[in-house]
Amino acid sequence: MRTITYAQAINEAMSEEMRKDENIVFMGEDIGVYGGAFGVSRGMFEEFGDDRVKDTPISELVITGCAAGAAMTGLRPIVEIMFSDFITLAMEQLANQAAKNRFQFGGQAAVPMVLRTPGGSGTGAAEQHSQSLEAWVCHVPGLKVVIPSTPYDAKGLLKASMLDNNPVVFIEQKLLYRSKGEVPEVEDDYIIPLGKADIKREGKDVTIVTYGRMVQRSLEVAEKFASEGVDIEVIDVRTLVPLDKECLIESAKKTGKVLVVHEACQTGGYGGELASTIVDSDAFFYLDAPVKRLGGLDVPIPYNPNLEALVVPTEEKITAAVRELL
Repeated sequence: MRTITYAQAINEAMSEEMRKDENIVFMGEDIGVYGGAFGVSRGMFEEFGDDRVKDTPISELVITGCAAGAAMTGLRPIVEIMFSDFITLAMEQLANQAAKNRFQFGGQAAVPMVLRTPGGSGTGAAEQHSQSLEAWVCHVPGLKVVIPSTPYDAKGLLKASMLDNNPVVFIEQKLLYRSKGEVPEVEDDYIIPLGKADIKREGKDVTIVTYGRMVQRSLEVAEKFASEGVDIEVIDVRTLVPLDKECLIESAKKTGKVLVVHEACQTGGYGGELASTIVDSDAFFYLDAPVKRLGGLDVPIPYNPNLEALVVPTEEKITAAVRELL
C-alpha cells in the first residue's frame, strides 16, 4: 500500500464521500481558501466550491447549531472546530440539541453530523489550545466519540462517521497530522465500523489499553520490553463511544494485568471508564493486580516545552507503570 499522512487520510475520506453525496457539506473557520488551521482541507474549496465548503464566522456556537439544524433537514454536515478546547463554546448546541434531537422527536429527525476537531498537547500552544476533553463528550448520551491513532484508521473511521445517522465527535490528536502510515489506494474504498477496538500488538503478559497519540508511545514501550522477554498487548480503543468492551475484557482475562493510558488529565478522565469496564466484568477474577491508570497531570497545559512534555504520559512513565504491574 502507499504511505500518506494522517492529515491526507482525513482529507481523502471527506473528499471521497463528498463526491458520492452532494448532501455532505463542510463548514468551519478558515477551512476554505486557507485550507484549515492544520492544512487538512487543502484543495477542497477549489474542488467543491463555497456552496459546500463554507468559511464561517468565528462562533463555534453558531457553526455547531447550524450543522445540527442542517442535519435535521436533510444535509450531512461536517464541522471543523479549530481546536478541541473550543467545543466549550459549542456545548449547548452539541450536548443539548444535536445529541438529544433524535431521542426528543421519537426518531423522526436524525442528526447525521460529524464534528471534527484537533485535540491534545505537544505544539506549544499553551493551556487554552492543548487540552484533551474527550471525557466531556463521552458523558453526553447521544454522541458517538472517535479518536483514531493512524492514517489507516483515520480514513476508515471518518468514513464510517460520515455515514452514521447520529452526531459523531471525531477527535484528531494534532501531533499525528504529519505522521505517516499505509492506506489503501483511493479506488480501494474501505470503512472501519464504529465500536470496534484494534489490537495493535498481541501479547500475553500485560495489556495496555489506550488511544490517540499514546498508542505509538505504548507500542514503543512494548518493543523495549520484548527484549526483556515481557510480552505486552497494546489495544487501541479507537472509538470511545460505542466502546468495544468485549475486546478489553478478553485481553484482561488473557494477561491478568492491565494498564490504561491516556493523555487527558487523570481525574475524571475516560481511563476510569475503561478500567471499570474490566473490573465490573468477569475479567475481575482473572486479574493478578488491580487495573492501573496512567493519565496526564491535573494541571493546565504549560507553554514551556519542557514542562509541556512532562504533563502527559511519557515512554518513561509508561515503562515505570508496567514495571509496577510486573
